Amino acid sequence: MRNMTLGHIAQACGGVYIGEGQERQTVIRGAVTDSRQVEEGFLFIPIKGAKVDGHKFIPEVCAKGAACVLSEQKLEHCGRPYILVKSGEQALKDIAKYYRSQLTIPVVGITGSVGKTSTKEMVASVLSQKYHVLKTAGNYNNEIGLPLTLLRIQKEHEAAVVEMGISDFGEMHRLAEMAQPDLCIITNIGICHLENLKTRDGILKAKSEIFDFLKPEGKIVLNGEDDKLCSIKEVKGIRPIFYGIGGDGQQKLGVYADNIINYGLKGMGADIHTPAGSIHAHIPIPGQHNIYNALAATAAGLSLGLGLLEIKAGIESVEAIGGRTNLIETGGILVIDDCYNANPVSMRASIEVLGNGLARKVAVLGDMGELGEQEKQLHYEVGAYVAEKQIDTLFCAGELSEEIARGAREANDWCEVFHFGSRDEMVSQLLEYLQEGDTVLVKASHFMDFPKVVEAIKGSFHSVS
Repeated sequence: MRNMTLGHIAQACGGVYIGEGQERQTVIRGAVTDSRQVEEGFLFIPIKGAKVDGHKFIPEVCAKGAACVLSEQKLEHCGRPYILVKSGEQALKDIAKYYRSQLTIPVVGITGSVGKTSTKEMVASVLSQKYHVLKTAGNYNNEIGLPLTLLRIQKEHEAAVVEMGISDFGEMHRLAEMAQPDLCIITNIGICHLENLKTRDGILKAKSEIFDFLKPEGKIVLNGEDDKLCSIKEVKGIRPIFYGIGGDGQQKLGVYADNIINYGLKGMGADIHTPAGSIHAHIPIPGQHNIYNALAATAAGLSLGLGLLEIKAGIESVEAIGGRTNLIETGGILVIDDCYNANPVSMRASIEVLGNGLARKVAVLGDMGELGEQEKQLHYEVGAYVAEKQIDTLFCAGELSEEIARGAREANDWCEVFHFGSRDEMVSQLLEYLQEGDTVLVKASHFMDFPKVVEAIKGSFHSVS
């Protein structure tokens, strides 16, 4: 970390420093909330969770050489400096906010209902052609994960790309206060987190809190084909850069694609047009939604000083990550591992990708969460879309997925449909059903734990790559 002394940390979080006076000038090497990640010279921030209180690990991290710990209670015989705080979680946020305010590197904040992670990967790949980039790891996009990501920024980093996820009003405001983005990207306003946000207008309002702490000279990049985002004409005197696929609204788009080529599971090709000129790029990840990710990354790259050839190289070198349209070949079966999370929009995008598969196409789907009063209808519509895209077989598990099965059966009776009450019951039947040559999509909300489905397939069919 850059010049974060124990004195700075105590000041940032309003804590009381307890320890030798000269050690206030100690600079920490990193900050973590997981005791297993503590290294010599680190700051340990214990969080009180629903099941585990991080304070119980304080003796362990002190023995490992932590430079300092935070604590919500006075410590006896700690042997290390510590900072007494009212709340470890709030202190983490306050420290991250302070640290970010000391940095001069550009921070790109990405949010949206669908595609945050894949857009983050695309933007980071593009920016890495010019800068040393830090990006959000895994799903560290909430009020714990974001500050930990910001605290990972080291002196060698020249840009940061952070993912920002919410489920209620006010959360994005707090995330934006920490991230203080120089560039904001919103991918879309879809149907998710309706339990708290109620409507798409509610989602738009909550996501738009990302602008609350946008730098005065900042930039905004928005999906120009989203009917809600199109309503944003100006924010704090900043006019958004809109992106989309060329068509009737092409004249309104600052960055757009046309001449699209679908290479099936080998990706997509497109001509990308910008005010600085045009490029043809091969996007090595399947699905038309990845064209939108590439367009957002193009707009971000141009905003941060990259040339078109650098942007093209970044798009063409992006890699899929586990759980998100990750292709796995195992025992002659091609698995589309997209099981990190799910909502109606991302389900449709993944089913469209499966439709490009060869031979028999099998959709393995589970329940989607946080859809509010419309949850049954939205599951039914996913099932109807499975049949509409001529997927050969549907396996699904979960209470709400019974509606997926019903939708598929009623939309097209030749689609072979199997529904099971539990994931484990489904898996045993699925493994008996699959055969060499199948293309299999695995997708559900994360609480369904469908990565276990992927692992079961890989375990039963010997991996060849």
